[in-house]
Amino acid sequence: MLITFAVAGYRSLRDLVIPLERLTLVTGENGSGKSSLYRSIRLLADVAQGRVIAALAREGGLQSTLWAGPEQVSRRMLSGEVPVEGTRRDGPIALKLGFADQDYGYAIDLGLPIPDSRTAFGRDPMIKCEAAWIGEFLKRSNVLAQRTGPSVTVMAQDGGRKTVITDLASFDSMMTHAADPEHMLELLVMRERMKSWRFYDHFRTDTDAPARRAQIGTRTPVLAPDGHDLPSAIQTILEIGDGRLLAASIDDAFPGSEVIVSETDGLFELSMLQRGLLRPLKTAELSDGTLRYLLLVAALLSPRPSSLLVLNEPETSLHPDLLPALARLITAASQRSQVIVVSHAQTLVDELSKVAGCSVLKLHKVLGETKIDDMATPKWVWPKR
Repeated sequence: MLITFAVAGYRSLRDLVIPLERLTLVTGENGSGKSSLYRSIRLLADVAQGRVIAALAREGGLQSTLWAGPEQVSRRMLSGEVPVEGTRRDGPIALKLGFADQDYGYAIDLGLPIPDSRTAFGRDPMIKCEAAWIGEFLKRSNVLAQRTGPSVTVMAQDGGRKTVITDLASFDSMMTHAADPEHMLELLVMRERMKSWRFYDHFRTDTDAPARRAQIGTRTPVLAPDGHDLPSAIQTILEIGDGRLLAASIDDAFPGSEVIVSETDGLFELSMLQRGLLRPLKTAELSDGTLRYLLLVAALLSPRPSSLLVLNEPETSLHPDLLPALARLITAASQRSQVIVVSHAQTLVDELSKVAGCSVLKLHKVLGETKIDDMATPKWVWPKR
């Protein structure tokens, strides 16, 4: 389970270190930084997939995602005594991401590229440094692996340090190039954990949404991010997952209803029999909210739960009457996976806030910077370049 997430220099997140619980709810007004926090966690997961540079490019490049305010905000700026303005920088321009779980920690520092006329990819950010360690925060004595520039040094079996790579490209992470059973088994374990994190963000429910069409069926223990394999995912839960919980979750939201998966020449199709109707409705006939709820059921009740499940505004398109049932579904999922929910729906926030052990992080902005009040900030140390 992740116990700490840290981000610095990303959009409105100038320098934020937050504690995480088994169930963490992130809320706040529109524009408070909820989406930025969600995207920053996704960026960290992209490191393990070797696609963080590409992910930043899709956001407009590093320059467009960096914190746009001053390096430091003084008390006089906060009070309005002096205007908000930049001063002489003490540190390099950087986007930093990191986490610590119950066993290990990891952090990455991405910086601006060095001008180079020999390449057409001169706008790509450079990975300046990385570190992996044992424990909750980085110390000199607990470093497992350290990347500075093109070199990666790891802890040897005798407790000393051993350089295993000297020419790592600035766009490659040690997480993908130094994680191997021989030199750094712990790094390999961390990478696989990060690769298992799942993110669900705004399922499509429009007329042409993939979830509304029959699909070739195959065992699907994990719902795809776009939900195209919904019928297969539901059938897989019925066969090898918790079919009773699935049925109860649907009945909780739509009393007297049940879902049916039919198969024709290898094509799977989902339909829903609702109380009072003479025939089941196919997914093409369901309302946006009903279809979205079924997608969330399939995502949250996966027979192969992930170590971390992150939901961004799961309330979208749902009728307010469905939100208490959604809260109970999320609560049930948090018994098997660590869950982070980003939401501004007050009903869902109120319902999840009642759950024992749920941590509520309420975001707001001060001079363009995302802040969280009434939070004990965990100890955190960034690796040095």
